[in-house]
Amino acid sequence: MAQLSSTLLYISFVFYLIGTFLFGGAIRDKRKERQGKDRWSQLGIAVTIIGFLTQVGYFITRWIAAGHAPVSNLFEFITFFGMMIVAAFIIVYFIYRLSVLGLFALPVALLIIAYASMFPREISPLIPALQSDWLYIHVTTAAAGEAILAISFVAGLIYLIRVVDQSKPSKRTFWLEAVMFCLVTTLGFVIVSTAFGLSGYEAKFSWIDKNDQPAEVEYHMPALVGPHKGELMKESAGRMEPLVEMPAIINAKKLNTVIWSLMAGAVLYIALRLALRKRIAAALQPLVKNVNLDLTDEICYRAVAIGFPVFTLGALIFAMIWAQIAWTRFWGWDPKEVWALITWLFYAAFLHLRLSKGWHGEKSAWLAVIGFAIIMFNLVAVNLVIAGLHSYAGM
Repeated sequence: MAQLSSTLLYISFVFYLIGTFLFGGAIRDKRKERQGKDRWSQLGIAVTIIGFLTQVGYFITRWIAAGHAPVSNLFEFITFFGMMIVAAFIIVYFIYRLSVLGLFALPVALLIIAYASMFPREISPLIPALQSDWLYIHVTTAAAGEAILAISFVAGLIYLIRVVDQSKPSKRTFWLEAVMFCLVTTLGFVIVSTAFGLSGYEAKFSWIDKNDQPAEVEYHMPALVGPHKGELMKESAGRMEPLVEMPAIINAKKLNTVIWSLMAGAVLYIALRLALRKRIAAALQPLVKNVNLDLTDEICYRAVAIGFPVFTLGALIFAMIWAQIAWTRFWGWDPKEVWALITWLFYAAFLHLRLSKGWHGEKSAWLAVIGFAIIMFNLVAVNLVIAGLHSYAGM
């Protein structure tokens, strides 16, 4: 059953990739006939729905194999997050019929699913704190809320690519290109993880954890940063010695992965810039030249208006109920809890500025992009680098 679930996930990934190209065909179709464009879009959404149903099959079969909802580790959560982004896109597409949304939303989902696939995929028993129905309710609702908010990011990104003047350098072009770099860095993580995985790289360290207890950790990338008081074990003699040692509160192994990802992303970004001979955002601009800005702005706002209350339920209210059951307190200033609150406060400010101060158009688009950056920081940095009670860093 576990093998079947993995196969279904791969199949859904392929369908999403095909769907991206089909939506690209709808955008690049030079013919004026509306029917021709509709055919590309119809094929694109049909393939996307098939891919989504296939991924739902992955979710169900993994649930059966594990005996619990597959949202209990980083691979499962990020995969579910990607699936929810596709679900949110499908719903939004049938409301607004905006093909260009698929051209950007599906690659975001693809990158997130590919990112998830780099983490351990083994099915393991749940620790006592995770053996609660409220965990599943909390995690799935939070992921659904974040996925809807991700659609606001996609719409905001399309808006910015359309309106930001790429003919001359400016702060706007710099920050928009920084967003492109972050997306490329995610792809860099997938590439570098795959490369070292295929090479079979492995280095074991003995170290002292934050409780001053001896422990062992296994690196699958050369150690640029090492664990607290870490020493290479005998079976790893000859492997790279760390350049710097991290304090016990930092998950050095995961931080090392982030550093390698940034370096790989930088190399890939430079290669793309040399190949395109222009900024990535400038290269994408012709694809969105016919976008209806008012419609895109509305999608950006509506996604936040819907995603915010869903996120509130999942990431705060249901999370507090689960925390009370698991740790006998509603709130403990755990890093994950703090950043969930920061995310909530930011989107509350988004809605306030939009409704009370009239921040429409480009201002709203920038806020949507910043909000998604906060979500991804929570997903990557907080989960992987800062160890906490229910952070995936400790798993």
